Amino acid sequence: MTTRLLLSCGEASGDLYAGALTRALRAIDSTATIAGLGGPRFAAAGGQLIDDYRGLSVTGLTEAIAKLPRSWSTLRRLVASAARDRPDALVVIDFPDFNFPLARRVKRLGIPVVYYISPQIWAWRPGRLKTIREIADLVLVIFPFEEKIYRDAGIPVEFVGHPLVDLVQPTEPKDAFRRRHGLSPDAPTIAMLPGSRPNEVTRILPTLLAAAERIRARVAGAQFAIARAPSLDDHLFDAVRAARFAPMALVDGDTDGVLAAADVALTASGTATVQTALHDTPMVVVYKLSPLTYRLGRPLVRLDTFGMVNLIAGEKIVPELIQDACTPGAVADEAVSMLTDPARAARIRTGLARVRERLGAPGASRRAAEAILRLVSSRRGAGV
Repeated sequence: MTTRLLLSCGEASGDLYAGALTRALRAIDSTATIAGLGGPRFAAAGGQLIDDYRGLSVTGLTEAIAKLPRSWSTLRRLVASAARDRPDALVVIDFPDFNFPLARRVKRLGIPVVYYISPQIWAWRPGRLKTIREIADLVLVIFPFEEKIYRDAGIPVEFVGHPLVDLVQPTEPKDAFRRRHGLSPDAPTIAMLPGSRPNEVTRILPTLLAAAERIRARVAGAQFAIARAPSLDDHLFDAVRAARFAPMALVDGDTDGVLAAADVALTASGTATVQTALHDTPMVVVYKLSPLTYRLGRPLVRLDTFGMVNLIAGEKIVPELIQDACTPGAVADEAVSMLTDPARAARIRTGLARVRERLGAPGASRRAAEAILRLVSSRRGAGV
């Protein structure tokens, strides 16, 4: 019997994981069909796009309001697809503000729900645990400390490890990458990752560019490589093309290449920090939201740290410059320190090694695929 799955992810990192999961599912069951909300990586792996997440994803409470009409339209299309095609399961990847209502509606149709890469309930809005208990038949977590949280809450859970362990690979040797992008193979190189969503880039990139100018003035020969996430509009990077003060490469769709070639990274908080850690690159974590969103959201955050690598490590191994603390001068000071203080850079790399150890063994996407197919098989065996 052919396995049919409905899948939903809503941002660049989710699309990356959806693509890896789809490849793993089809490697185990070549007849499986996976359709849903995704992006180019999901489609390239053989997923059938019911809708494209691009243009749907933003960060922030106030920023999301403008996306509501599009979100509701997409939600209705996915629920209609589930009602018509009766998939064996719905697999949702993070993106809780959209995936919670989707999962709730699909669950009412008698279709089981697998939550892969669950929301960060341990960081903020812990009340979402109750919702996950109501909607999820199985939660697949990517950090080892998450497993106990769900098990203690009585939610079926499996720790599968982090898919980035397999997905993060340098695309070419460091020197070759630098030369190909017009950079010196020997000069200090700083990666800049301003985010994967338009509103992130709009708020973060100007600060990084201003910091780059300051770094260049203090570190001889400093050069920069900016990772541009897929599908972002050209106009968001007009300031990069206008910059004249330093060698600066704008690199499309090759974040791994940028990070592998860098001595230090200036990166937006989020999945990119884990990706940076897997490349053993010391980093400065930065983030900015609209002032209103930050004021509304900050009281809901339970932790004193934002950076994923620091949360995984259980200590602050890299600096975080968030909101008002994220200034060109502060970013430059931290980057220059890492570039000129080998002992500090070595301490950070020791911390990053601990992070990598805690992300689990290779094969996370396959373990997730196996868990999903076991759930489907068990329900068929039970006649559900």
